[in-house]
Amino acid sequence: MAKLNPEPIRDPQTDHLLTPQNCAIVLIDFQPGQYATVGSATRAEIDLGAITLAKLAHAYRVPTVVSTVAVGMGVNQPTVPELMNELPGVIEIDRTGVNSWEDADFRAAVEATGRKKMIMAGLWTEVCLAFPALDMLNEGYEVYPVVDAVGGVSPVTHQTAITRMVQAGAHPITSLALGCELMRNWARSDADLYRVIINDYFHRKRRIGDTTGDLFRQ
Repeated sequence: MAKLNPEPIRDPQTDHLLTPQNCAIVLIDFQPGQYATVGSATRAEIDLGAITLAKLAHAYRVPTVVSTVAVGMGVNQPTVPELMNELPGVIEIDRTGVNSWEDADFRAAVEATGRKKMIMAGLWTEVCLAFPALDMLNEGYEVYPVVDAVGGVSPVTHQTAITRMVQAGAHPITSLALGCELMRNWARSDADLYRVIINDYFHRKRRIGDTTGDLFRQ
């Protein structure tokens, strides 16, 4: 017999896995100057994951914090529009320091989400992502670095930062895996939200040189 109904939904607040109701998303320093100095992945490869992450945040109404560094100082430009266009209504929090957790406005925004599971991405991996991730782990947060949506100055600095965060207790994840974790069941009424996002992902992936087809057509 064909199965057409979803399994029972576990409590989305207490589920040990990620749900739209128990997590928040943090995007740090996705600015042109940061992209220009990344050497562990191309901008297209980073955006493949980062834009997917932003789309998931909006589609599943996950509280989202976006931060920049040194825009007010006139040193850097704001978050790239490719990301902000996917996050209507989200206001950027500018800082002067490299560690966003040391900025009071950033901390207040994270605390205001009321969530303890933090899905995080930032440029560079070894500084703008790793430093606040380590501080937040120390403060009792669960941290999930989205490893295909970030980049470091070189492959070794990127991987060393991932290793450092994992050793401190972080749980690495990728953008499509996160989408599956939020969506959870293809028979749910909101599964089409993810179908749109995953097909967009593979469409963009083909454009940067992969031949994978649309695996989950509507």
